[in-house]
Amino acid sequence: MTSPTRAPQTLSMTQVLLCSAAIVTLSMGIRHGFGLWLQPVTMDRGWTRETFGLALAIQNLTWGLVGPFAGMLADRYGAFKVLVAGAVLYAAGLVLMALATSGLAFHGSAGLLIGMAQAGCTYAIVYGVIGRNVAPEKRSWAMGITAAAGSFGQFLMVPVESGLISAFGWQVALIVLGCSALAIVPLAFGLKEAPRSVATAEPQQSIGEAVREAFGYRSFQLLMAGYFVCGFQVVFIGVHMPSYLKDHGLSPQVATTALALIGLFNVFGTYAAGVLGQHLAKRHILATIYALRSVAIIAFLLLPLTPASVYAFSIAMGLLWLSTVPTTNAVVAQIFGVKHFSMLGGFVFLAHQVGSFLGVWMGGKLYDATGSYDVVWWIAVALGVFAALINLPVRETAITRGGAPVPA
Repeated sequence: MTSPTRAPQTLSMTQVLLCSAAIVTLSMGIRHGFGLWLQPVTMDRGWTRETFGLALAIQNLTWGLVGPFAGMLADRYGAFKVLVAGAVLYAAGLVLMALATSGLAFHGSAGLLIGMAQAGCTYAIVYGVIGRNVAPEKRSWAMGITAAAGSFGQFLMVPVESGLISAFGWQVALIVLGCSALAIVPLAFGLKEAPRSVATAEPQQSIGEAVREAFGYRSFQLLMAGYFVCGFQVVFIGVHMPSYLKDHGLSPQVATTALALIGLFNVFGTYAAGVLGQHLAKRHILATIYALRSVAIIAFLLLPLTPASVYAFSIAMGLLWLSTVPTTNAVVAQIFGVKHFSMLGGFVFLAHQVGSFLGVWMGGKLYDATGSYDVVWWIAVALGVFAALINLPVRETAITRGGAPVPA
């Protein structure tokens, strides 16, 4: 006799959103300021920009590669344990980043350790909890709220990090941030879910079946390609724009203000994307975001470079910065359901991080080779047009299994 299916006990939506938002504020806020360390670290250690850029490229690639496995563990054992492990790795990576005296040690700490940490305490993990505990009709909005929190973290943390570097030096600043990362541990208790019942009358999809289904689905492939472009653009700009501005004679305060403006206006952009995703076709929202990014970069490159033009560009990019995150993840949940959502979100994010790797590494590599960032800026423009076009054919309807659509 088959046991009746029991509905899993859900967490309070308010509790989930508050804890998710606070975790993402910390985890994303800390990393958004890494570009501020490029010049003090390279000047103090005598390294090239490529050395620093490669460390962050390794970080982004590691984040992407580990993400699907962190998602599998979160789907299977709950997000709480994964978040705690991620927080501990984050703290260790930041402290060792401050102590590294060789390029290899810097790549291991800033690259491998922090990349693994971010896989365990950012969007894919908390979005899995949101997907399981928030009603489908509110899911896009809830993901927008959490992404907006990550943007607020950038607005909040970038000036703090700049102040820490100025007041105490870049090494002490990293150690302080490492201690701050441990605050994720108590917040993770708010996302600790009750064990899920395995008793069910429905056939269960295995991890392998879920992966094969997703990678064989055309819309999933297109979403991954678009997210690749997102990673290339935002990480190149976030890491290399402070140095680009200084190379053109603008003060470090302009760069700090620019990154803070991106974070501030991203709060509005991501929230708006989450709200619009409940009413409009998400593929159209994504296509518009990528197209407008290219327009903003072209205007930035063609107009005279002044503090005013930098701030205008930062506001425009801020509105478009992470607005792809809730939209893309909401489409994945809409197509495949939430059973393996953290894992599938991790795979989509892997594509994002491959783009991030290339964006941050090519920024340093081509700068060292040509003395300019111009080539990479124009690559970012072309990729934006490409991403806008490939998102248009995405199908957002639930995939059919056994003759019936996947339940939300």
